[in-house]
This record gives sequence, structure tokens and C-alpha cells, in this order.
Amino acid sequence: METPNYKTRIADEKIEKYLRLFGAVVIEGPKYCGKTWAGRKHAKSEALLYVTTGESSNIVELAKISPKTILEGEKPKLIDEWQNATNLWDEIRYNIDETGLKGQYILTGSSTPNREGINHSGAGRFGKIKLRTMSLYESGDSTGKISLKDICDGKEIAISTGEVDIRKLASLIIRGGFPGNIEFSSSDAKESTKQYIDILIDDDLQRLDGINRDKHKVRLLLKSLARNESTTVSNSTLKNDIKEIDAEDIDIDTVASYLNALNKLYLLDNDEPFATNIRSSIRVKQAEKRHFADPSIPCCLLNLTEDKLINDLETFGFMFESMVERDLKIYADSFNAKCFHYQDYQNNEIDSVLELEDGSWCAFEIKLGAKQIDSAAQNLINISNKIKKEGGKPPKVLCVICGLTNVAYQRDDGVYVIPITALKN
Repeated sequence: METPNYKTRIADEKIEKYLRLFGAVVIEGPKYCGKTWAGRKHAKSEALLYVTTGESSNIVELAKISPKTILEGEKPKLIDEWQNATNLWDEIRYNIDETGLKGQYILTGSSTPNREGINHSGAGRFGKIKLRTMSLYESGDSTGKISLKDICDGKEIAISTGEVDIRKLASLIIRGGFPGNIEFSSSDAKESTKQYIDILIDDDLQRLDGINRDKHKVRLLLKSLARNESTTVSNSTLKNDIKEIDAEDIDIDTVASYLNALNKLYLLDNDEPFATNIRSSIRVKQAEKRHFADPSIPCCLLNLTEDKLINDLETFGFMFESMVERDLKIYADSFNAKCFHYQDYQNNEIDSVLELEDGSWCAFEIKLGAKQIDSAAQNLINISNKIKKEGGKPPKVLCVICGLTNVAYQRDDGVYVIPITALKN
């Protein structure tokens, strides 16, 4: 289909691959991240199952009463927001079994559907892809001189990557990676993100499952999550944070319920703890690291500006870490690596861990300033040595990803140093 001004996504290659492997491809992710455009890029016809406020649109009703009609058309056919007519899932599964053909349908959805009424998991027929907001490489803000895959493969790297301006870096974080905001200034992007959050609270959460949630408490929870971006705080800590800072009380069960709803909307993208392949005697914590789907969201919730970030380097560091880990997930997914974080009971932490398909893993520290590189590298070396000493499997690669450095290289101690503005998949 026609997709004017479409910016190539790293996930495009996986979409094409899955169309060869499966009868249908499901593209999931937060609203406004580009799922519809990515689907259109690879489709030859479409059905858009949008729901208007207060009542279902005609096409959604048609999908519910005559699903075969919706499935007609040239293939692959894009069915956008398919979760508004979940009966289509079994109909598509049956059609795939009946024809035996690959690459028939592309389904996109911005919320986890209610599985009620769906009789089959779709195993073997559907391939799922998570689309995130745009990485710096996809938006044209990284030169892409350095490949994450090359780093994970231990290849030699030594290249000048150019100067990085701290204000530009702050602007990229506040602007974020929503495709529709890429050409905006940071202030305009923040206004767009504010409207995004307001609509999500006022409309999308209600429409998700018909539950009336306290909008004020949802907003308080979002602000608490923003204050704790890139940390491993517990639900009880979020509850206490709301009470201490916002002078409001919220039940711990309500916190859990609201977090579950936000997850269903793909607004959160937490990092799971890593321990599977370490196998040492070191006890590893099992807390998730908190992340929004895009760094622009916590920046908007905290009303951050470029000046505020530059004058508060601690907050700048957390938001920078959020942006880097978003990019790492996007890049790693292209070669089937998985992202985690590491934290043990001896207070040792690794910002990001990439587990590769062969079971090996790579350790990454994320630092805003170049003056932090030495301590970050030493931290990685110390943890690696300790894991090895305790009988575990140490990381195959150690790397510091930095914001304000102008060269990519491997230090004498073997630790890579890579600017985020030069990284790609």
C-alpha cells in the first residue's frame, strides 16, 4: 500500500521474515508508535477497526457479525486495532488452516485483548512482533557507525564519532521517539505527549475493559512512576511515594491493578531481572526495573525542559538511561537478543544485560558523562570477576554506553566505550 514519507523501521525486516514463516503477523505496541504505518508498508489491503467514542463504528459491527467479509481482499491484509473484534482471531486461524498459505494477514493492536471467546492460541499460525517507539538510529539522530551486533560479537572498534552537544541530548530525550513527534522541537513534542497522556487517562483506560478508574489516582501513579523511572522500586514504594510527595493515599491492590492496566496498553516496558545463565552462588534480586515505553512520557509527567535536565544531572542520568535502554531493546530484537537488568544482594548492579541466542550474555553500563566511564568500566570488571569466582558464567562482552563522548573504542582492559548517538542494531 502507499506509505508516503514512511521512515524505515528496524522491525520491517522481521515483519517480512514473519510473513514468510506464518499465516499472520501480529504487531503490538503502544498507541502512536507507528504500528498502522508499519503494517501498511507490508500490506496490500486494509480494514481499520476503529471505535468511535460511545458506540462502535460500522466496520467493527461488520467484523463481529460477518468476519469473513472483513477478511476479503488482496493479501497480506492489514487489520488495524483487531482487538475491537476479537472473534476475528479464530476466523483468521481457521482461514490460515484452510488455505495453508503464509503471509495472509497483518494484525495490529495497541492494547492486550480480552481472550474471552478466543478458542485457539494461534500457535504456529501467528508470529508476534513488538513495535516500540523510534530509536535514535531510526529517527536519524544516530549516525549508526557502530553496530550493537558487532559489539556483542567482540569485534574490534576504534572510530571517531563526532562531538555531542548536551542540550541536543536533552532535547532528544524530551522529544522521545513517537514517529509523529520526530520533527517537533522538544517543547512542541512535550505538548503532544501531554495530550497523549490525557487521552490515555480519559479515554483509553476506560475503553480497555469497561472499568471506571479514578483518573486522579491514575495520574498520581504515573507521576510516581516518572519519579522512579529506571529504578527497581516496588509497588509498596510507589504507594508510599504517592503519599509522601502528593499527600494522597492509594491502596496497594489499586496500585497493582492500575499497573496491570497500563501494561495492557503497552505504556510500560519494564526490564526483567537476569539470572538464568549466571548460575553462580550469588543471590540475585528479582525486581523489575521500571520503564515507560518512551522517555518522553516521564519527562512530560515531570514537566522537564532542556534547562531543567541540564541543571539536574541526576534526573538527566535516569532519563538518559531510559532512552538508551529503549534503543538497546529495539536493536537487540533485530538479532533475537533479549534485554534484562542485573542486581544482586551484595549491591552489585549492571544497567543492562543482553542475552544472546547461544546463551552467552553481554553487560552494559549506561552513563551520561565521559568522566563516569572509568568507574563504570571498573564496576563491570569487578562484577564479572566476582561472578566467575563464584562459579558462574561471566559476560562475554563488557561495554559502557555514554552520552557525551566523541569516540568509540575498546579500552586496554577490554571494555568497550560507545556513544549512543553512533549506535545502531
